[in-house]
Amino acid sequence: MSEGTMQRRAQRDQLDQRAKRLNRVLVCAAAVPVMLIAAGCSSDSDSGDGGAKGADSAASASASASASPTVQAALYKSLPEACGVLSKKTLGSLVPKASKSGKKGTSDASTRASCSWSSLDNNGVKGSQFRWLNVSLLRFESDTSRGSGEKQALAYYDSQVQDVQAVDGAKNTKSEPVTGMGDAATVVTYDLKKKEGSFKQQTVVTRIENVVITLDYNGAGLAGEKTPSAATLAKVAEKAAKEAVASVSKANGYGSTAGSASPTPSKSASKSPSKSASPSTSKSASPSKSTAKKS
Repeated sequence: MSEGTMQRRAQRDQLDQRAKRLNRVLVCAAAVPVMLIAAGCSSDSDSGDGGAKGADSAASASASASASPTVQAALYKSLPEACGVLSKKTLGSLVPKASKSGKKGTSDASTRASCSWSSLDNNGVKGSQFRWLNVSLLRFESDTSRGSGEKQALAYYDSQVQDVQAVDGAKNTKSEPVTGMGDAATVVTYDLKKKEGSFKQQTVVTRIENVVITLDYNGAGLAGEKTPSAATLAKVAEKAAKEAVASVSKANGYGSTAGSASPTPSKSASKSPSKSASPSTSKSASPSKSTAKKS
């Protein structure tokens, strides 16, 4: 093969390689706009979907907000001072020899309060009469997870009555509803034998709106003194419970509602509690299962 022929073949090979490289470049160059267009379309599509999704999310959030659970606000917003719910005259009839100030229990002004009095009328060799009185108040705040304050109070009222009826060692247990006292009231009576003597226990459980009042009252004749009448003790206990109900209403700017389930705002009330939902961020108080103190 001549030298000229070899040169021509070498040139053709070079031209062929260049042509192939050029074709690849052109193909790639032609593909780029397609890819860009596809990417652009994809981007536009994603952007459109994103906008639609964003709109859907906003709509869902709005719908969720409008559908958020609400609960009726609790009517009573505070509790009275527990040691001041009963008048001196009433205390004198229940615990005549007790300290007028009473013994204040652990309390939270907004949710729970309690006070107790003990009385010993010592008659020397003739024996003595013992009396013990305790008033406990528990207020429930409305909460979206637990329901309205009134609903919670109703549930606690029912459980409280059941607990009192099931006190260990109680004998001759009797319970009956009491009319004309708040929204609901039950008096539970029973006998309790202790080494000091025979005790007559009276427990009045009352609910008024979102507040539950438990009044425990017991008496005993000690050292040979006559055992007090259960009927007499129950009568004064119920009277005291009505007074405590009225104190709760008064403390919240309402008139006396001891005999009414629908409180009427007093003229001194600055503002009636709102009926709109107002969930509380605080936890509701956890009531004690102990309902009656054994002296």
